[in-house]
Amino acid sequence: MQIELTAADGHTLSAYVAGPQDATRGLVVAQEIFGVNRHMRRVCDDFAKAGYAVVCPALFDRTQRGVELGYGPEDVARGRDLRATIDPGKTVLDILAAAAALPKAARRGIVGYCWGGTVAWHGATRTSAFAASVGWYGGGIAAAKDEQPRCPVQLHFGETDASIPLSDVEAIRAAQPGVEVFVYQGAGHGFGCEERGSYVQKDAALAQERTLGFFGKHLL
Repeated sequence: MQIELTAADGHTLSAYVAGPQDATRGLVVAQEIFGVNRHMRRVCDDFAKAGYAVVCPALFDRTQRGVELGYGPEDVARGRDLRATIDPGKTVLDILAAAAALPKAARRGIVGYCWGGTVAWHGATRTSAFAASVGWYGGGIAAAKDEQPRCPVQLHFGETDASIPLSDVEAIRAAQPGVEVFVYQGAGHGFGCEERGSYVQKDAALAQERTLGFFGKHLL
């Protein structure tokens, strides 16, 4: 189901919602650079099946509404161009609007993928809205590694990710010894997306198991 959100600066954006609205645990799901597309809706539906109320804000609505891209080279280029137009501070306002749309009684977490992995890190370090944060292959986390999380954080990276070298991952580990960091041997960027050539089912399943376990522990 689609709803409309209003951020603190008056910007209106759409969001995909799923899951029981009387849930005691809620998640903001932060998109990849491909918009709130079929894959992101599947991710949301999977969390909903696990009992979470889910809100996935359309972060590209700041620039263009209704963006749903595929995973070809032209889609990647378009997604990167769109992301470059978005002020990270405005994205924080959008995830806060999404958090406010979760059930009031729910403990709130945030999880993000690709660009959204960095957004989830910002949700942990730049807001106090979340009780736990999980980021999958967030390429911008290393640049913000010295920001201090205000909630427990878990991060997932692929060993062979061409856009996130292992030196970045190790720098994050060194800067944030309290953060859980997992590296998946042989996996590349986007290993959790079933529509990408880099998809690795076993690694995606393990990362999801760890994600659900982390939220199960911290969203009590």
